Amino acid sequence: MSTSNSITTKAPAPGAPPLTMRFQESISQPVVAAFWAGGVAGAVSRTVVSPLERLKILMQIQSTGREAYKLSVGQALAKMWKEEGWRGFMAGNGTNCIRIVPYSAVQFSSYNFYKRNIFESSPGADLAPLTRLVCGGAAGVTSVFFTYPLDIVRTRLSIQSASFTELGEKPQKLPGMWATLVRMYKTEGGVSALYRGIIPTVAGVAPYVGLNFMVYESIRKHLTYEGEENPGAMRKLLAGAISGAVAQTCTYPFDVLRRRFQINTMSGMGYQYKGVADAIRVIVAQEGIKGLYKGIVPNLLKVAPSMASSWLSFEMTRDFLLDLKPVADSSSL
Repeated sequence: MSTSNSITTKAPAPGAPPLTMRFQESISQPVVAAFWAGGVAGAVSRTVVSPLERLKILMQIQSTGREAYKLSVGQALAKMWKEEGWRGFMAGNGTNCIRIVPYSAVQFSSYNFYKRNIFESSPGADLAPLTRLVCGGAAGVTSVFFTYPLDIVRTRLSIQSASFTELGEKPQKLPGMWATLVRMYKTEGGVSALYRGIIPTVAGVAPYVGLNFMVYESIRKHLTYEGEENPGAMRKLLAGAISGAVAQTCTYPFDVLRRRFQINTMSGMGYQYKGVADAIRVIVAQEGIKGLYKGIVPNLLKVAPSMASSWLSFEMTRDFLLDLKPVADSSSL
């Protein structure tokens, strides 16, 4: 009898959640679900458009008189394939995914956090377009500060194997992400080298992310038919494509400035800008207004599938995680 009582006292109390249920409860929290779903969305979207992403960077960093990639998108992709093959299409994508997974995760989860804890007037309240813009901008700035060193390294890795004669002969073996980070830290000014170009980046990312969230949620709302809780997959893809195109077009010059500053200390590229204002002045004087939009064609070609796949994979993953939330046992009520 006493043995039976001792066993009874050691057994879990009725209704105590097992480990699996505690895990499901944790991962199904809205901010946590948005974090993991954002990471998945970032990896999917960047891998889908990796060749166009790299081509955009190669076009952006060319200054006047340098025409290695002054080609049509098709010709440039063919050149990249001929010289470097599949690896050329994916150059820098590993680093980009390592960067974009935490970047996207922080962006989506911080947007969710700011929205729920700062900007919503009441739980679940719909935000006005301007409020979405501000909330998205804050989320974009947060994600940039956490992941910027990986972005600058990705840019370096993307151009090191390209055929820019100004950079000299391509090395036999390209350095990896960590080796590039260490070399920049040691030879280019320490921590400041890893955040070079962050001012135009933040200036571009804040309105870009804000516009992206604002336009997507507005269009998504209009594409949700009466009686529906969510629009279908194709309508989500359409909303993502439109939001990405609008946001990218409005903020693209900041992206060009970011790339230029990220390689500002690399010899042979033809520019040494003193600051953002100086960079804009020199680019416009030497390359015209179109210099601020170099690479926008492959960028717009990639933005539709990129943002469409990003939003769709985000919503699918987030909804899956939210659905893991354990249902309360009616017997315990």
